[in-house]
Amino acid sequence: MDTHTAMQTYAKVVELGSFAAAADKMGQARSVVTRQIAYLEQKYGVRLLNRTTRKLSMTDAGRAFYERVRPILAEVADLEQALQAEGQRPSGRLRISAPVSFGILHLGPAIAEYLQQYPDVVIDLDLNDRVVDLVEDGYDVAVRIGPLQDSSLVARPLAPQRLLVCASPDYLRRHSTPATPEDLKLHRCLHYAYASTGNEWHFEKDGQVRLLRVNAALRANNGDVLRTAALAGHGVILQPEFLVGEDVRAGRLTEILTDYTNTSIAMYAVYPHRRFLSPKVRSFVEHLEARFAAPRPMPAPGAAKRRSR
Repeated sequence: MDTHTAMQTYAKVVELGSFAAAADKMGQARSVVTRQIAYLEQKYGVRLLNRTTRKLSMTDAGRAFYERVRPILAEVADLEQALQAEGQRPSGRLRISAPVSFGILHLGPAIAEYLQQYPDVVIDLDLNDRVVDLVEDGYDVAVRIGPLQDSSLVARPLAPQRLLVCASPDYLRRHSTPATPEDLKLHRCLHYAYASTGNEWHFEKDGQVRLLRVNAALRANNGDVLRTAALAGHGVILQPEFLVGEDVRAGRLTEILTDYTNTSIAMYAVYPHRRFLSPKVRSFVEHLEARFAAPRPMPAPGAAKRRSR
């Protein structure tokens, strides 16, 4: 009997909690599953499972065996995938998660270029400012902007993004221009609810960092909502250059507190850890690196309709 197949069967029995469920999942007869587990127990001279008519549980030896077998099976699956993919063009469905505004303004055009080069790939793009669980939710790759949480995910850095503090010329005429970060306490601030720093804005000058807790006149989990409010003269905004840079260059917004610097936020392509990447994931990540990692501005199309960050 094939030991590797028996190991796969054992792992499936443990994960699904029954012989019958494992047999159905693997398209095998229950008797075959039973024989494969018995084969492993006889081969290694230990009982792996305690089973009654109502309950199935691992023995201590079975639990240790499962913990050792699981990464081995994953390695073999990755190796088989890599060998099968060798020389293949990227193809199949590619599930991507990205922030809303960045996806609309910049990732959309990048995906269009990618599909021209790899027409056999089908893109399933989910735009959401919430941080998704790539493994649990079944995504192949995500674009994330800002600090990353510790995890087993692989993160490939792309372009850093400056944060700009700005307001409309009309707002500044009515409320005066802040000269220091502390002056913002007297102003209406428009705050991004998903900011990693909470409701504090960070400023640095001469090596000293100042943390300012802002009084938000508007909090939103979407950058374009804040941008619209700033353009309408409702307050001061702190947002990435990819979202407000074109407005600043066109004079619709005025950058303020330019004597101070804000912490840049990094942009990453993130994907589940795999030693052997599928051609579609590898080619897409490399495409993002080539398009966004170069030190060039990413002007937002001024005439394009923006809906969210």
